[in-house]
Amino acid sequence: MSYDISVELQLRLYGTMLRIRIFEERVVDLLEANEIKCPTHLYIGQEAIAAGVCVALRQDDYIFGTHRSHGHYLAKGGGMKQMMAELFGKKTGCSKGRGGSMHLVAPEVGLLGTAPLVSGIIPIAVGAALASKLRAEDRVSVAFFGDGATDEGIFYESVNFAALKKLPVIFVCENNFFATHLHISERRVRDNIVKISDIYGMPGVIVDGNDAVEVYCAAAEAIARAREGEGATLLECRTYRWRGHVGPKWDLDVGLRRKQELPKWLAKDPIVRLKKYLLEDGTVSLEELKRLSADIEQEVEESITKAREASPPKEEELMDYVFRKNKR
Repeated sequence: MSYDISVELQLRLYGTMLRIRIFEERVVDLLEANEIKCPTHLYIGQEAIAAGVCVALRQDDYIFGTHRSHGHYLAKGGGMKQMMAELFGKKTGCSKGRGGSMHLVAPEVGLLGTAPLVSGIIPIAVGAALASKLRAEDRVSVAFFGDGATDEGIFYESVNFAALKKLPVIFVCENNFFATHLHISERRVRDNIVKISDIYGMPGVIVDGNDAVEVYCAAAEAIARAREGEGATLLECRTYRWRGHVGPKWDLDVGLRRKQELPKWLAKDPIVRLKKYLLEDGTVSLEELKRLSADIEQEVEESITKAREASPPKEEELMDYVFRKNKR
């Protein structure tokens, strides 16, 4: 196996995945200690998708995420301190302590929002892409969503409109095979999500969602097409969430299928895969990777300290940002 991208890019992908993993592993500890109390959907195991797509984007490109979007937030450049504070419900959080894990926003880096409504962000991403086209900008919009979103009618309406108008939008299906606790085989006659692209006359690609470099290359090609006015692309990134649908547990009680599948997917750890390649290639030393890990661990601990010290919104402030205030 060889990767046809620079070592610098490989290290950036590796570091992005590692930031997400280390952050979320500490979130697991904080959830189990009951320090974080909001419903939290973890991205552990799927890091290669957020890293691969977002590293291929520009800062001013737009992304939209779901209830499982810590990885998208961090990969696009969202601040770790701001996200940790949000999980703690503090005023210094990226959503002012009002959104929790599922409602993250960082417009300064192009993350215009995440939302838990299944497929709800897909038409919004299409709308942002339409705005970019009408303004003659070359911004690209990305909609991240799970395989369950492809069961919703609004997904098909959005894909059709994007294809019809040749909008600069990338549909990234993070197919982890489960919609909550229902396996894809219990919801679809065939495992054929990528074929949806054929119906609407746009490119569709199945990607190994646990290979950050493969995701990056597929995303970079789709982004280039979108910038050149050639329209939308569907990327079906096949992966697996390690933890439960919500919370830190492993969801082994879901059924025999998950008990059998999980160990196989743990062995496909996207971070371990790229680390092994970097070390075997000889371009990066183990000491360099250890220093990178230590730096991230320190950043995470600093974010926890800041979150603990910060104040929650005051009672009289709870209705702020809900209604527009008219200026007099």
